[in-house]
Amino acid sequence: MIFRYRQWEPDEFSEQKRTEQLIQLFNYLLLQTNGDVDQALQWLRYLAKRFDLFGPNGSWRKFVEYLKEQGLVQQSRKGGEGENGEVSYTLTSKGVRRIREESLDAIFSSLRKSFTGTHPIPQEGKGVERLSETRAFQFGDPPSNIDFPTTISNAIRRDGLDDFALKEDDLEVYETEHLTSCATVLLLDISHSMVLYGEDRITPAKQVALALSELVMRKYPKDYFRVVLFGDEAYEVSVDDLPYVSVGPYHTNTKAALQLAQSLLNHQHNANRQIFMITDGKPSAILDKGRLYINSMGLDPKIVSRTIDEAARCRKQKITITTFMVTQDPYLVRFVKRLTEVNRGRAYYSALDRLGEYVFEDFVRNRRRRVR
Repeated sequence: MIFRYRQWEPDEFSEQKRTEQLIQLFNYLLLQTNGDVDQALQWLRYLAKRFDLFGPNGSWRKFVEYLKEQGLVQQSRKGGEGENGEVSYTLTSKGVRRIREESLDAIFSSLRKSFTGTHPIPQEGKGVERLSETRAFQFGDPPSNIDFPTTISNAIRRDGLDDFALKEDDLEVYETEHLTSCATVLLLDISHSMVLYGEDRITPAKQVALALSELVMRKYPKDYFRVVLFGDEAYEVSVDDLPYVSVGPYHTNTKAALQLAQSLLNHQHNANRQIFMITDGKPSAILDKGRLYINSMGLDPKIVSRTIDEAARCRKQKITITTFMVTQDPYLVRFVKRLTEVNRGRAYYSALDRLGEYVFEDFVRNRRRRVR
């Protein structure tokens, strides 16, 4: 192997690091602009000019060229002929993947190292994950699980090194644990309240959805994972569509979201089926006799009861609902507690800056118990 050395240039490293940090900022701005590259670049250009983000050797044009060279954005044409031919940019599939990866790194790096990325269940058995504990060999145990140092030590301890003889009673094997796959549907609230009162709640929620999807695809490729948006109605979106998700003038049809999630999960035969729901508001809409019934004033008993009924149906189908609330209004907390009790699920009342940690700790730890 040949190694080539050259003089280290500290400025070169700092410029590379600066560029990577600019890309991270650009990707976060993309989430806030719902995937609008031109608007994100415009915001970045303003910030860079005001706070001198590009440094002495950088420029906005060089940064845009770098994005194109890396295949993160591509050129397009805004408008048709005769509109000054203004250059526009759009995200590439590689650019979307980069956003997912950075979302995962930003959230997952803050978790404790003990959450190492399996889906354990409480029972021990013949699995693929080896534990540190050992036990006596039993007929049928695979030879690959034999703890050879302990086995040999047992034989030496009994007869000594001069009369060494290996017997079946000396054999020790590592314990193993069952690993199980999960089927997960993430429900993401896109009602108007997610940007109401001057607080941006949808951007952190989208970042969590992107990060969780990247984790599943990278660590658990056999897991089933789907994303459902819900406002006046509920519908599924692909992972690649997540950066472009925006809120609308919608109400919150939680019942429709739970119905669609059940429909998706009922086609799966996984041992663990679960719903993660990120929301900040009360249920304020249901579909009643083919028409949208809406009431934004307080908790409508009709809407609440229909939504709670859906949580009970999830329970009967052994589907656990974990709700992540980004508000803590007392009357909304009472509703979520009621929904959680009926489903025997879990609920978290999280600040926006801790939302990702709550979702990931629950997903990776997977403390879900078998429903009996």
